[in-house]
Amino acid sequence: MRTKRGFIAIAFVALVVSARADSVESYLEAPGPLGPLKGTLLQSGTGHAPVILIIPGSGPTDRDGNSPLGIKASTYKLLAEGLGKNGISSVRIDKRGMFASAGAVLDGNAVTIADYVSDIHSWVGTIRQKTGVPCVWVLGHSEGALVALATAQNEKDICGLILVSAAGRPMGEVLRRQLQANPANAPLLDQASGAIDTLEAGKSFDVTNLNPALMPLFNPKIQGFLMSEFSYDPAKLVSACKKPVLLVQGERDIQISSDDAELLKAANPGAQLLLLPDANHLLKQVSTDSRGANVATYADPSLPLAPGVIDPIAKFVNSNTPKR
Repeated sequence: MRTKRGFIAIAFVALVVSARADSVESYLEAPGPLGPLKGTLLQSGTGHAPVILIIPGSGPTDRDGNSPLGIKASTYKLLAEGLGKNGISSVRIDKRGMFASAGAVLDGNAVTIADYVSDIHSWVGTIRQKTGVPCVWVLGHSEGALVALATAQNEKDICGLILVSAAGRPMGEVLRRQLQANPANAPLLDQASGAIDTLEAGKSFDVTNLNPALMPLFNPKIQGFLMSEFSYDPAKLVSACKKPVLLVQGERDIQISSDDAELLKAANPGAQLLLLPDANHLLKQVSTDSRGANVATYADPSLPLAPGVIDPIAKFVNSNTPKR
């Protein structure tokens, strides 16, 4: 369920615990529509470190990768800390209308992909001003990968993209596939398909007779966002991307399949593809086909990232970052 999704000054306050002795973590603000967008900068102690901006996935997902809907995996925080140990700085953010960025807009549900793109442009400018980097790497996870792709169509100051657990087809198709994958959803599929068809056509769906189990997906408050999201084709977007692209896909992902990564790779043959055999949607290690065991990792903050996640990302960034 998606729930709650300016100032020009840039503030940096309250140094907090660092990922390692020579890294420094601080709070960071970027201009938002009605108030500041807020995030965390983890600045590597190495000189002239490249910077990765981490874009969160769908719904109420915070800058660390956690959600009040039961997700406590801290994937983005672990990514930031792992990258920091490899000499790469990062910024992880709260989306407009959510968490510390709640004051950026009046209604966090009244958003579009284009709104999120505008915010990423703001973050890129802020990061360049603060750190002096010539360009910013953008890492988008899940829905955040779509935002990253849309941003890259018209942002000259992006170094390149790291697309993690990224859909390779329009999100309406992805949602259909996700619903069909769970046998328990069988009684809901006809009604859900009708709702998706309507939203894909750019029309609101009447929820008067909607099964209550589907209301979190098709609540009228978020239908405008869904119409926006369903209108984008990730394969077309990645095919137009001229910057370096790394595709990171866990083969134990029960939300986005390896087929999606292959579709993106086919659309942009120059992209690098990293398949992780025992990683799931949140990049946690899973060594079984058990859906229950997979989902259990979503709520376990003690689990590290799966082996093989950090090093290839760091190598890709370090080898493709323009020299200053």
